[in-house]
Amino acid sequence: MRRDANPLAAGPALPTDSAAARAVAVARAQGRVAVADALEIIASAPTATWLGEWYSDAELVEVLRSETAAATEQNKVATFVMYAIPARDCAAYSSGGLTIERYGPWAQLIAETLSRTASAVIVEPDALAMLGDCARQGPRTALIRGAVRALAQAGVAAYVDAGHANWVPAETMAERLRDAGVLEGRGFSTNVSNFSPTAAERRYAERLRALLGGTPRYVIDTSRNGRGGQGTWCNPRGAGLGTPPAVAAEDSGLDALLWIKRPGESDGTCNGGPAAGDWFEEAALELVRNRVA
Repeated sequence: MRRDANPLAAGPALPTDSAAARAVAVARAQGRVAVADALEIIASAPTATWLGEWYSDAELVEVLRSETAAATEQNKVATFVMYAIPARDCAAYSSGGLTIERYGPWAQLIAETLSRTASAVIVEPDALAMLGDCARQGPRTALIRGAVRALAQAGVAAYVDAGHANWVPAETMAERLRDAGVLEGRGFSTNVSNFSPTAAERRYAERLRALLGGTPRYVIDTSRNGRGGQGTWCNPRGAGLGTPPAVAAEDSGLDALLWIKRPGESDGTCNGGPAAGDWFEEAALELVRNRVA
């Protein structure tokens, strides 16, 4: 893949299924028209498909093939998130992940299945930002580097997650990204599942890019950053949808603004939310009410 060819130039595809789309259907069936119309704002925007240990290998292949086929029909790009690093999220709400032994073959299966498709992959949100924060992480940077290499060899754009501007200093994160093989992939992602303003993320990303020699590209998650941070990362009240997904037009290191986190899905059992990843209608409606103009 040419470094100067934006793999997201066609724009991200709508997923074949989402909790938001299902919630819209339920609300309409119940006659809650205003709720359905509000949730449609989320359901109609392209979002990434998250991949983890909750899928068997057969299910994983089916999901990958289904989403890439749908993207082809839309003339768009399927976007995925690899989220199964060993000791994922330490002991927090999204804890889990694969074993160290299983991770490499799992990543290889994803790469092989996505070969020759229009797709892009965000590699392991929070994994480098939480490096060393708990036990049983194993050779984490090597695992990520292996995943990036497998994706790159398959011709798939890989963006290694770099946390966000208010977490790990750029100098430290740049070193971690380099160790994790960012220079073998397309680049890195920032602000996944977080609320930092886009302008702050762009400054952070450009600093990382400079520290990495100026070649890596990046994507920013704007799914919930329309009102910036609200004092907590876990189901904060007052948050709003950010800028809808858009391919970068200007000459910079930015490839695209994406909705990587699916708005309306809970961060965990905090601030009245259900388990991480479950649909949280109250929060979804608040995101819509507070969305950017």
